[in-house]
Amino acid sequence: MKLGLLFPGQGSQFVGMAKDFYENSNKAKEMFEIASDAIGEDFTKLMFEENDKLNQTEFTQPAILLYSAIAYELFDKEYEYVTSLGHSLGEFSALYSAGALNLADAIKLVHTRGKLMKEAFRDIEGGMMVVLGLDDEKLETICKESNKKVWPANYNSDGQLVLAGAKEDLASMEEVIKSAGAKRVMLLNMSVASHCPLLESASEPLKELLDESLNDTFREVISNVTAKPYNTKQQALDLLPQQLTKPVLYKQSIKSVDERVDMFIEFGGKVLMGINRKVTKTKTLPITDMASLEKVLSL
Repeated sequence: MKLGLLFPGQGSQFVGMAKDFYENSNKAKEMFEIASDAIGEDFTKLMFEENDKLNQTEFTQPAILLYSAIAYELFDKEYEYVTSLGHSLGEFSALYSAGALNLADAIKLVHTRGKLMKEAFRDIEGGMMVVLGLDDEKLETICKESNKKVWPANYNSDGQLVLAGAKEDLASMEEVIKSAGAKRVMLLNMSVASHCPLLESASEPLKELLDESLNDTFREVISNVTAKPYNTKQQALDLLPQQLTKPVLYKQSIKSVDERVDMFIEFGGKVLMGINRKVTKTKTLPITDMASLEKVLSL
C-alpha cells in the first residue's frame, strides 16, 4: 500500500495527549525520556497534567511533535513510503519521520522555534483569524488593499482560509470580510501569528539551528511553502526559514500528492483528517492511541 504520512500542527494539543501510548509502550516511555532530557522539561507533566505551559508555543510545539513521533514509531506496518507532509509545525514532525532529524534535535529545534516566534511578538500582539466561505482570490485582494498587517496564512481547503497578522488589524477587518460574503469569521485565541512577515526576525536564527541539526539527505517531504517535494539539507535550509513568513499551502500540497498515494495516515491527531474530507476523496486514517493504532495495523 502506498502511503502519505500526515502530521498536524499547533491547535491539536490537549491534556492527556500520548498518555495511552505512554502507559502501554516501553518505546513511548523511552521517547518521553529523550524529549524531557533534550530541553529539561518533564513531558509527562506537560502533556498529562493541567498546566499553563501546554498552550505556550515553545512547549506546544515539542509536545505535538513528540506525540506525532511516537505514533509514527509505533506504526510498524510494512508499506510503501511515498511522502511525508505536515501542516505548519507538522512539517518538522514530517522531517523527523523522513530521517532528517533525530528526536532530541527535533524537540530542541521546535522548542527554540517557539521561543523565536514568541520573541518576534514582544512589541506587537499577533493573531490569527479563520474565514469560511469566501473565495481565496477575493480574500487575498481584501488583505492587499487594506494596507494593514494582515496576510493569508493557511490555505486549508476551498472555502477555508486562515489569516495572520496584528490582532488589532485582524479585528478591524472582521466586518469588511463578512460584508464581502464570508459565511463565518472567527478570531482565534492566539498571541502569535504564524506564517506572516511579522516573523521575519526569527528566520535567520532558525536557519542557524537547522544547519546544526539536519542530516544531509532524507526521504521526501512536501514543503509548506511550495507544495513541492524536497529531500536535502540544502533545500531545507532555504525552505524552512521561509515557512515562518509565508503561507502554508496545505490543500495545494494534498492535491499535488493525491494521485500517488492509496491512503493518508495522520499521526497524533484528527485535525487533518477533517480538512482532508473537503480536499480529497483519498481516505485519511488517524493514529491517536493504541486502539486507533491497532485498527490501522489490522488493515
